[in-house]
Amino acid sequence: MPVFRLRRRHLTVAVFAGSLALPGLAAALSLDEALRLAEDQAPSLAAEAANLEAARQSAIPAGALPDPRLSLGLRNVPIESDAAWRFDREPMTMQAIGFTQEVPNRAKRRARIEAARAGIDFAEQRQQLARLEVRRQVAEAWIATRSVDEKLSLFKQLYDENRLLERAVRARIAGGGGSTADAVVPRQEAALLAEKEDELRRTQAVTRAALRRWIGAAAEQPLSGAWPDWPTDAVWYRSHLQHHPQLQAYEPLTRQAEARLNEAIADKRPDWGWGVEYGRREAFGDMLSLNLSIDLPLFAGTRQNPRIAAEEARLAQVSAEREDALRRHTEALSADLAELQRLQSTLARLEQTLLPLAADKVRLTLADYRGGRGDLGSVVAAREALLQTRLRRIDVARDRALANARLHFAFGETP
Repeated sequence: MPVFRLRRRHLTVAVFAGSLALPGLAAALSLDEALRLAEDQAPSLAAEAANLEAARQSAIPAGALPDPRLSLGLRNVPIESDAAWRFDREPMTMQAIGFTQEVPNRAKRRARIEAARAGIDFAEQRQQLARLEVRRQVAEAWIATRSVDEKLSLFKQLYDENRLLERAVRARIAGGGGSTADAVVPRQEAALLAEKEDELRRTQAVTRAALRRWIGAAAEQPLSGAWPDWPTDAVWYRSHLQHHPQLQAYEPLTRQAEARLNEAIADKRPDWGWGVEYGRREAFGDMLSLNLSIDLPLFAGTRQNPRIAAEEARLAQVSAEREDALRRHTEALSADLAELQRLQSTLARLEQTLLPLAADKVRLTLADYRGGRGDLGSVVAAREALLQTRLRRIDVARDRALANARLHFAFGETP
């Protein structure tokens, strides 16, 4: 590779590393990028990938015959008389080597293959469930972090407004109105704002740490993008309920239970085996033996039937657990949809009515105070109410995004 290409590559790497090191040059972190990074780095997804590979490897020998058996031995060796422990005196004394192969019946092998295939499908479902869980938790951490960042972004404006209030108070005192003790009020408000800001800084550290768990150092980047807005159609969610990833996982579990039941039933059919043995004699001709063995399942009442009953009970257990999960998710879907609708209405009311009214009240009370018609306590109370309304709007927007994320990753984004 030419030298100038190497230098250009090194320069590119250095610029990229410098951009991460300098906050002013750091790239903004969108929700989509956070989700992508988490899928690349999450240890839980690596664990599920290993589990899937283990299931695939375990399925390879599922329908294979058992390993053959090699046997070595001595046959008919005399232990008395002059021929004791001699191999060349008795015609039946021989050195034997044999080979045997057990053959489970075909129905049993088919059942084992189907159980192994169902195990692979279940491992794939687990992997998809883990992926959705990672995406949901990353989305929740990103949303929580964004809400704190948005609250902190208010404080420059709040401090500017506090300084305007302080000038208004000084002007009124200088004009002979109000009390000299009113001069302390803006400074008290500024101290309370600083206290709220400190609390938010602590919360920001916590939310960033939650995000860092999933995406590492990239969590320190500033966030970009609006609140996530996934589909909220209740009819579509209800029609899609059967595709809930946890419910989908019961399909391979049912197949696996059915396969184990079929294997238990197949135990009533006899397995068989065959073997061949070569016998070498010292003073006589060598001999060859062939044999065939067949199992005799004569005691089904105490062996096969109880196992069949146990597998039938396990199949019924899987079916009942799926029905229970369906009812739980149906209830959760209704509750989540109702909560999302409430939050949407609350957010619209805050943005369209309560927030403008709170801002108008601050403006009017401040105008009254400047005109000598109102008191400073009313201004401070109105400003506190406006601040709480602003913060509540962010909280409700956050809660709406979190409810939307729960719906999306549980009932919307299916494997």
